[in-house]
Amino acid sequence: MTLMNQNRTNQQASSLIGKILSVKGRNQSNKEIEVGFGSSEGQYDLPLQPLLSRGESTKAVTANLSFRVFVATWNVGGKSPDSKLNLDDILQVHEESDIYVLGFQEIVPLNAGNVLVIEDNEPAVKWLALINQSLNKANCVPLRGSKSIASPRGSLVFPKTSLRKASKALRTENKCRLKSCNCPTDLERKNSKEFCFRCPQSQTNENDISSEDDEDTSSNFAVGTMPTPGANSMKYSLVASKQMVGIFLTVWMRKELIQHVSHMRISCVGRGILGCLGNKGCISVSMLFHKTSFCFLCSHLASGEKEGDELRRNSDVIEILRNTQFPRICKTLNSRVPEKILDHDRVIWLGDLNYRIALSYSDTGKLLKEKAWDSLYNNDQLKIEREAGRVFKGWKEGKIYFAPTYKYSLNSDIYAGETVETKSKRRTPAWCDRILWHGSGIYQLSYERKESRFSDHRPVCSTFWVSVEAMEDGSKKR
Repeated sequence: MTLMNQNRTNQQASSLIGKILSVKGRNQSNKEIEVGFGSSEGQYDLPLQPLLSRGESTKAVTANLSFRVFVATWNVGGKSPDSKLNLDDILQVHEESDIYVLGFQEIVPLNAGNVLVIEDNEPAVKWLALINQSLNKANCVPLRGSKSIASPRGSLVFPKTSLRKASKALRTENKCRLKSCNCPTDLERKNSKEFCFRCPQSQTNENDISSEDDEDTSSNFAVGTMPTPGANSMKYSLVASKQMVGIFLTVWMRKELIQHVSHMRISCVGRGILGCLGNKGCISVSMLFHKTSFCFLCSHLASGEKEGDELRRNSDVIEILRNTQFPRICKTLNSRVPEKILDHDRVIWLGDLNYRIALSYSDTGKLLKEKAWDSLYNNDQLKIEREAGRVFKGWKEGKIYFAPTYKYSLNSDIYAGETVETKSKRRTPAWCDRILWHGSGIYQLSYERKESRFSDHRPVCSTFWVSVEAMEDGSKKR
């Protein structure tokens, strides 16, 4: 009888411990799964004794999630868009992505007034309105203190407002800003029962929140808001936006994903006049998404098709990698939040890189007529420089199966120089507009150009599946 009671007691203890130690997680398809440490027979799938004898909390379970990321780059030739320009095809809104990274070059003319005096933000506001119209469709957001982004009939009306106010309105209606850093301090980490990257919401303070004036100044910060469930009907929210003279980088996300973004930082490097002004250069956005660090770069490199100009472009890339420095904002001593571009887990570089085809105008024209993309690509300067190890070492680019994207006659499908009227503006056609990536866990699904006669460049787009490490127990959420 005593033996039977002892067996029954052992079974009850085994069952109780199994229930206590059961862990809920999520697999890649986001289905909830149950991981049991105990069984009805009293056998354990994982060693019970070490788990109970550590004297410290167990490490949180992690999972790899996949997200669809759409990336586009477009040199718009200094032209300001009108309300009739439709970006639906360029943004491929029929195949929705989770994250949109959109980079523009020459959104303003690169004249002395914009470069040396004060940059014109009005075109940037228009591009934001057009992007919002495509991503959010009927879900148009009124700008506070200004006209609406869209009229009641759905025709676009550009707001008369600052870039700061437009960006704020297109984030979410919640005014709270994403905190620059919400890692627990060492003391909080010791007192916490489980490892977590984030501080409790109640411990935020004003110093953790960037000011609302950042985008109208030279500050390095431009971050998105924290969405409140049901606060608005927007499907996509602006996460970050930054303009440097003619370069404009903007990042959008499904609004329900923004709660997983932290440590947003922005850095600008000028490589234009005197090697430092912003008519050429790069804007970089750094952030943590779940537990994975991302860096998105939009650049406009040195122009020119003379022999040796490719070396100037190489130099621009090297200096951007060297000089881009994200502020150290993390409160933890042994932080894994990166401060340099190549320290990030996933990096995507887009822009008008300006690399040309190392052939004469006539030889290039012959291969174009034959659509001999392989022969043309073998003479592409960026391909040559990468294979020689002089630039973008360790980076990847998808194979190009589309026609060169530069230089077209305005409002035409003809390359500049093919007619008598455009001969003075002739340039050898080239793949100036490119998208590259660095790091593991990035899988390219498409790499293509889109057809728009708006400027002398054609937009280039790419879609990726990106793997992201996340906490299965939800502790990474706000």
